[in-house]
Amino acid sequence: MRANLKQIRKQRKYSEDFKRSIVDSFEKGEFSVLQLEKMYGIRNALIYNWVYKFSNFNEKGCRVVEMENSNQNKLKELASKVKELEQIVGQKQIAIEYLEKMIELAKTDLNIDIKKNYSLPPSVGSDLTKKK
Repeated sequence: MRANLKQIRKQRKYSEDFKRSIVDSFEKGEFSVLQLEKMYGIRNALIYNWVYKFSNFNEKGCRVVEMENSNQNKLKELASKVKELEQIVGQKQIAIEYLEKMIELAKTDLNIDIKKNYSLPPSVGSDLTKKK
């Protein structure tokens, strides 16, 4: 015997703080509505309703328009920034290697010890002198 089963529609209730945090992350530009929809499993129409209700920048009768290219532009800017920083780090690493080689050459060829030797005892003149 087969039971007649119906799917129960799940209705979730979200707290006002949660709704405001979603709207806040959208307004700051951290996530798009599509990203929020996928992250939290919430319909985008519901998120837009929250934006209209809780937004600090939304005026009555205005429509929120999300630019699709804005996320792509942000990614391109971040990628170029990463590339620039990697280049700077590479240049600094080359400079460090050059200086270490110069210190090594000064020690071997010229017998000059540029690096400090911390294992040596302090010199005699480093004690505090007594006032007369």
